[in-house]
Amino acid sequence: MSLFATRRAALGAFFGFAASVAGFIAAPSFASEPVRTEPEKAVVELLKVFETGDLSRLNVINPDKYIQHNLDAADGLAGLKAFIAAMPKGAVKGETVRVFQDGDYVFSHGVAEMGGAKLVVFDVFRFEDGKIVEHWDNLQPMAAPNPSGHTMIDGPTEARDLDKTEANKALVKAFVSDVLVGGKLDAFAAYVDGEKYTQHNPMFGDGVKAVVAGFKGAAEAGVVIRYDAIRKVLGKGDFVLVMSEGSISGKPIAFYDMFRVEGGKVAEHWDVVAPIPPKDQWKNANGKF
Repeated sequence: MSLFATRRAALGAFFGFAASVAGFIAAPSFASEPVRTEPEKAVVELLKVFETGDLSRLNVINPDKYIQHNLDAADGLAGLKAFIAAMPKGAVKGETVRVFQDGDYVFSHGVAEMGGAKLVVFDVFRFEDGKIVEHWDNLQPMAAPNPSGHTMIDGPTEARDLDKTEANKALVKAFVSDVLVGGKLDAFAAYVDGEKYTQHNPMFGDGVKAVVAGFKGAAEAGVVIRYDAIRKVLGKGDFVLVMSEGSISGKPIAFYDMFRVEGGKVAEHWDVVAPIPPKDQWKNANGKF
């Protein structure tokens, strides 16, 4: 598919690889600059390097320790610089929609555009002594709004309930462990606020019934969605990102699921689903996770 080829050639070193049905919608804009921590600001500025080509933005990366988990990119800062140098100048546009810090980690949710094709991206960075030393990502082509009219990126953007971060992470981890990894779809309703559950996955509508029906319908059609293991859980306030490894119909998949918690229940969901390429196609040996 030409969209994937373009991405690997021009965005792969930082944003990743995925397979889905692409769509086209306008990225959101902010009425005012959100309040961000210094690491959050650093990530937003760093991501602009693909649009501006300004290599000075890379000074937030520790050149001696940088580990790359994007399997389409060579390891280290040298690999990233080589990629940027080969990119057509002015070819990429981007928008960071959400960015959250959790201790040494910062995770962002945004849109990248090249040649009219828009892709939804999650990036995760690990900081050490104020510098970025590790990077993970997942992307999926932007799809049309789902049956409930929600896009893959709209909805709240600022974290609330900062004092509840750890409790919300524990709740979401238990939810993913029981329902997605454990396959207990009947337990879905125990964690989610019923039909108030807002869904941003392009395939499902709002509410518990729509999601459960979607999973069951996929299985009946021979599309087996498996979550095998949770690899990382990050959060800030009411937002929690879960990085999981699994498969769809036997093909290795990276699942990035972001949830918003409200009143002790999972209230909203965004995700990016991407295939993990075979090892003989990896450009570094660090693995996806």
